[in-house]
This record gives sequence, C-alpha cells and structure tokens, in this order.
Amino acid sequence: MSFATTGWAWPWWGVMVSIGIVNLVVCAVVFILSLPPKNGEDTKYRRWMLIMGVIFTVVGAYRAVFVASYGPQRAWFDSVANSSLLIRLFAIFAELSFSGLIAFSMLQFNTYLPATEDEKPSKFKKFITTKSPFILIASIFLAQFPATAAVITKLELLGAIEETLWLIGFLSILPLAIIQVRRVFSIKDKDTIERFRVLRKSTIIVLAWCVVYCCYGLFFHMYEMWVSVVHQLQTGTPIIRTGLSAIIDAFSNVNPSRVYSDWGWGFLLWHSAYFSICVWISIFLMQAPRPLDTPRKYNKKLMIVTLTLIALVLITLIIIFSIPAFT
Repeated sequence: MSFATTGWAWPWWGVMVSIGIVNLVVCAVVFILSLPPKNGEDTKYRRWMLIMGVIFTVVGAYRAVFVASYGPQRAWFDSVANSSLLIRLFAIFAELSFSGLIAFSMLQFNTYLPATEDEKPSKFKKFITTKSPFILIASIFLAQFPATAAVITKLELLGAIEETLWLIGFLSILPLAIIQVRRVFSIKDKDTIERFRVLRKSTIIVLAWCVVYCCYGLFFHMYEMWVSVVHQLQTGTPIIRTGLSAIIDAFSNVNPSRVYSDWGWGFLLWHSAYFSICVWISIFLMQAPRPLDTPRKYNKKLMIVTLTLIALVLITLIIIFSIPAFT
C-alpha cells in the first residue's frame, strides 16, 4: 500500500471512529454494572478503576475522531478541537489513567494473592513485587513533561525521551507480570480457580501487553525515534520552536507534523492499537479485577462480545490494508 496517496485514510478513519463509538457504549454499560456499593469491600479501588477506565475510553474516542488533519478532509477538522496541544493535554489524563489501571490492578493482586511462606522472595524480588507498579506510574508521569514540550518546541529529542520513559515503565513491571501469572496459575483447587477467574484473565492481559509493547519499543519504535532525533540534529528540520509564539502555534495549529503520506506503518499501527486494543484493555481493567468479580454468565457474554468485536476489527483492517490505495 502506498502512503503517498490518501484515499486509504478515510476507510481506516471510519473503522476507528466506529470502534470508538462502540467502545463508549460498552464502557457505559460496564460502568453501570460495575458501580461499587457505598460501603462495600474495596470501594475506593473500584471507584478509581472506573474513573480511569472512563477517562481513557473517552479520550481514545476523541482522538480517533481528530487523528486526521490533512488530505481530503471536512472543514470541521480545522478547528481548535484538533489542536495539537489540546490533544496532548487530554492525552496526559488518558496515559496516566492507562498506566494507573495496570499498576493498581497489579498492586491489588498482591493483596488478594500474596506470596506464600515457602516462596521466600529475595530482596530484589520483593522490590519488584511491591515497587515496580510505582515505577510505572512515575515513568509515565515524568514522560508527560517532555511529551508536552515536544509538541510545543517540535524537538524530536524530547519525544524520544518520552518514549524511552514509557519503555522503562513497562519493562519495570514485566517481571512482576510474569510472577503474577505464575502465581495465579499455580492454583489447583477448582473452587479457588473459579474465585480467581477474573484475576487470571487480568494477569494474562497485562503480561501480553507488556511483552508486545516492550518488543515493539525495543525492536522498532526506539530505533525509529532516535533516527528522527539524529535527522533533526543533522538537518535542522523540523525547525525547533521556542517562546510564547510556539505555545500559541501549538494551540492553533492542527497537527502540523502529521500528514497522511508521512504517517508510515509505525504511526498507523500504534494509533490503530490505541483506539481499539488499549481501550479494550482499559474497559476490562475498569471492572477492578478481584475475586468473584462478576457472575459467570456475565463474564462469558462479555468475553464473547469482546472476541467477536476484535475479530471483526482485525478482518476489516486486513481487508483495508490489502486493497490498493484509492487515487
């Protein structure tokens, strides 16, 4: 598929926006079904997970709508709603929410299924078990500063620092994700397995995300980012901006650094995952994984719907990417 043409972008955008709409509906249903009682067990944990899940889903739908900026566009795209800096400000809340969902679920897992006496963890393993989720939150929090500055200044080095911090965050929790999967799957009692079925699913989801994201970052994205840094330092393009005018331009400009023909597979792959898979992860985790989370019948139905949706999206994306670009 040639990225020099732009006809392919609108079918892709239509699919992403459709997914965003479905995600909002599913999120609303899950929110209502997962509301905790006022004085119930783990009420604070459950409320925060709901809040963070809603934030990420809403921002994901918003960004799906306004990811486009150039090409065969409608006039309403050229509005302040598609401001690069405004989108970045919304992304701050979304990214902290996404990392918070994962970190909180892992920390809560330790209270539901702590290490047994015979495990005798070393000091390093104990640190990984208890502190690595906080490293994730700290890394994503720190990443917001260079990320926001990069939008304003167009300095590629800041963007590379942001992505490096993201990679550090998820690499830090990867050992814990493995430990928690092994711990929950070491349970053999059928009744206990049934009680922990939602936790089993959540550990698989978190581990799968960490493995995929870390591989993507280590073997593809980091190289791409640092190549861009070297290119800017050698050529001086894009031009680095400073001062109040740079802030004003970041608010008024509509994604000036992204043109359809310049997106490339990395940008397209990440945003496809952002608007679909990442939101599905957040919707699942917003239920606050815990023992006896929901009735079996509800979980089964939700899983069938989710898998069906994933299958339809993947088939649609494969079809779109397989046909020649429209001219």
